[in-house]
Amino acid sequence: MTSYSCCLILLLFTWNTSAYGPNQRAQKKGDIILGGLFPIHFGVAAKDQDLKSRPESVECIRYNFRGFRWLQAMIFAIEEINSSPTLLPNMTLGYRIFDTCNTVSKALEATLSFVAQNKIDSLNLDEFCNCSEHIPSTIAVVGATGSGISTAVANLLGLFYIPQVSYASSSRLLSNKNQFKSFLRTIPNDEHQATAMADIIEYFRWNWVGTIAADDDYGRPGIEKFREEAEERDICIDFSELISQYSDEEEIQQVVEVIQNSTARVIVVFSSGPDLEPLIREIVRRNITGKIWLASEAWASSSLIAMPEFFRVIGSTIGFALKAGQIPGFREFLKKVHPKSTNNGFAKEFWEETFNCYLPDGSKNSPASTSFHKGHEEGLGAGNGTSAFRPPCTGDENITSVETPYLDYTHLRISYNVYLAVYSIAHALQDIYTCAPGKGLFTNGSCADIKKVEAWQVLKHLRHLNFTNNMGEQVDFDEFGDLVGNYSIINWHLSPEDGSVVFEEVGHYNVYAKKGERLFINENKILWGGFSKEVPFSNCSRDCLPGTRKGIIEGEPTCCFECVDCPDGEYSDETDASACDKCPEDYWSNENHTSCIPKQIEFLAWTEPFGIALTLFAVLGIFLTSFVLGVFTKFRNTPIVKATNRELSYLLLFSLLCCFSSSLFFIGEPQNWTCRLRQPAFGISFVLCISCILVKTNRVLLVFEAKIPTSLHRKWWGLNLQFLLVFLCTFVQIVICVIWLYTAPPSSYRNHELEDEIIFITCHEGSLMALGFLIGYTCLLAAICFFFAFKSRKLPENFNEAKFITFSMLIFFIVWISFIPAYASTYGKFVSAVEVIAILAASFGLLACIFFNKVYIILFKPSRNTIEEVRCSTAAHAFKVAARATLRRSNVSRKRSNSLGGSTGSTPSSSISSKSNHEDPFPLPACAERQRQQQRGCKQKVSFGSGTVTLSLSFEEPQKNAMANRNARRRNSLEAQNSDDSLMRHRALLPLQ
Repeated sequence: MTSYSCCLILLLFTWNTSAYGPNQRAQKKGDIILGGLFPIHFGVAAKDQDLKSRPESVECIRYNFRGFRWLQAMIFAIEEINSSPTLLPNMTLGYRIFDTCNTVSKALEATLSFVAQNKIDSLNLDEFCNCSEHIPSTIAVVGATGSGISTAVANLLGLFYIPQVSYASSSRLLSNKNQFKSFLRTIPNDEHQATAMADIIEYFRWNWVGTIAADDDYGRPGIEKFREEAEERDICIDFSELISQYSDEEEIQQVVEVIQNSTARVIVVFSSGPDLEPLIREIVRRNITGKIWLASEAWASSSLIAMPEFFRVIGSTIGFALKAGQIPGFREFLKKVHPKSTNNGFAKEFWEETFNCYLPDGSKNSPASTSFHKGHEEGLGAGNGTSAFRPPCTGDENITSVETPYLDYTHLRISYNVYLAVYSIAHALQDIYTCAPGKGLFTNGSCADIKKVEAWQVLKHLRHLNFTNNMGEQVDFDEFGDLVGNYSIINWHLSPEDGSVVFEEVGHYNVYAKKGERLFINENKILWGGFSKEVPFSNCSRDCLPGTRKGIIEGEPTCCFECVDCPDGEYSDETDASACDKCPEDYWSNENHTSCIPKQIEFLAWTEPFGIALTLFAVLGIFLTSFVLGVFTKFRNTPIVKATNRELSYLLLFSLLCCFSSSLFFIGEPQNWTCRLRQPAFGISFVLCISCILVKTNRVLLVFEAKIPTSLHRKWWGLNLQFLLVFLCTFVQIVICVIWLYTAPPSSYRNHELEDEIIFITCHEGSLMALGFLIGYTCLLAAICFFFAFKSRKLPENFNEAKFITFSMLIFFIVWISFIPAYASTYGKFVSAVEVIAILAASFGLLACIFFNKVYIILFKPSRNTIEEVRCSTAAHAFKVAARATLRRSNVSRKRSNSLGGSTGSTPSSSISSKSNHEDPFPLPACAERQRQQQRGCKQKVSFGSGTVTLSLSFEEPQKNAMANRNARRRNSLEAQNSDDSLMRHRALLPLQ
């Protein structure tokens, strides 16, 4: 079995070696061998394998100058380490480097070479095999380039735990340590790059993009991560296509059609240069311009794409580039390349492609060559011409006389990653070399033997690696085998000197910074399309201006929208607002809905015309009331003032002053204290006023309806008791107000609900029930007062104002009955205005009806302001009462006489007789006395409600029979008694002292 295995492995190794002859590898012996995988060519020639004969290895085509430079970077690093006295002293590093031709199949062929050699060493078959030129095992591999190739290589190397350090494979899938156990890299993974791409799109306010990705393990995961980031930022993707360098022409045409018909101007591309090149060539052929290309680092600096003839199509490219490093002495090392190098089998082909000649020692590029290879992978250049026949090379050509990407020393990015990868392996070996027993990484702190080191031991030390590179930066792989790095952001410019494409650094992306501060772009350095400074527009819909918001269009992506005006009360102050913001409670949107302005504050202000008018009327009422009070005070001893109970009149006028003044609390901005004061002030003032009127009216009514005024009546009608009744009536209202203010005090209230744009500052009454009780009690007293005034309407008009009180109460009721629906139907400041109008109307009604007629008599009819006029009015009322009694008695006597049927002779039917010398206990007033003297022996007609009665005031002696005399005397006695009662009432009412 062992011999069989040996033969099998030897067979594989022999076949692998034959496929890679002397011209397909760079090799150097050493104590420790490092493997290398580089894309010296861009691809392989298409060849139909019909299997009619033994399959042959496919030919690699399209030389990659930058791939050769990367190979040179690995050789330079190994030579530098071998010459270092401190790093791996007394140890020599060798190398075996193969060309992957940018394909998985060629990369796996080379990887099998590494694995086969390691397997032979592990079987220890030296005694069975005649290996005169034994090559040690490959303990680590530097490479590969593309993520798809590295994925395949990592799967194979991982089986044998051979460490693989890639310098250019950035796919995030390779961070999965469960699948890729031995994979590490010196390039950041694409996760940060995809995030950075989304950040750039968001920075320029684009939201409508297309995506193109290579159909491999680099493009698919990268663009998938970008989609996730784009979705978080509300960036919509119009199309998403996959490409490959091996796509047929029809597939390329379909992708180009999609790009040409798309309205998206920004195209995000996760691809390598060789995969993208066929698509770009077709786009150039169709002259599709005006697109902005957002490039991943794999092609952002690719000379295969960054060609002057392509610039009119992709001149607006913004891409990512790895951080450039410095390799001292590397440029001089590159210049030393020579086709006769014994260790580098790729140098001969490089020389032939560089100088477009052929070496006569059997190179594959003979004069019969019909094609010249050009190309480039991941920012790499290719040959620059074709020729049917090439001249022979002398070997003495000057390498610096030809411009090729090989000597492009401007930015060493991938080259520096190769350099760093080699040094990472060397430092891992150095850790093994300097390991002290008991402090090692293996069982019981043991150390590996540097002379017999195995690949898995190197992998262990690489995972724990920590060293400082030549640029002073710390290098250590994280748990996923990655190095975290930053990106430079570049913009493609056309050089004014030679017309070549140059990469201008316009910003950077710092993955270590916190979110929101990672991206920096200097827009002044960016040229769009090679000349414009204006940022292109790549949105599905035009920006929505401030004051509008984005409205969804059914069936379209969220980035395609219509602009909808913000509703009233909402605003947007930014472009492309997703939603309008509501204004704060005390604010309202302006006319354009771009900001919020304070709402209009409304209340019954002192300065507005309506408030001024109400204030003037209130002041007028106060002035008129004060004037009446002054008149009454000045003429306080006149009969009119005395007859109206001047003390109650003073209190009544004071209450009217309070009523007019209370209306002023309803004007102006409501405050808590004014809200709590105005309703009680109004209610108490009106109750005090109505109480005074009620007591006055009731007193007069009681006096005139009483039979004979006695000292008891005089005491009952005294001032003290009158004021007590006024106080008791008012006290009830005070109690209502106190309970109201204690349980539910009114307060100032900002009402936002009545109108959207206006804040009405009003008083919240606290309790409508309490307000109802306050007004209801006032109306109850007014109703009682109206009742008594109505009963007293026929009393002496010059003495008692009952008739006017009746009118005032009618006005009062009309005002307050009208107030209730008006109060309920108005809102805002008009609520206060309605109540002020009601207060003023009721107050003016009371003032005018009760006092204006008296003021008129006092000031303009002083002849009527005498005691005789007052007594005359009272006497006239007394005679009216007597006439009513006489008529009533005479009617009763007539009915009685008719019922008796007697023939007693004539009886005085309508006469009242009295002795001429009868002494009047209550002398009549002078006017009444004159009337009696003038009418002696005459008839006096007294009119009243039910008719006219003629009284005989002649006092003649009747010449009748005794029965008639007796009846007449009885009637005269009763009638005189009624007349005397009326006069007594008159005497009792007149305060003439």
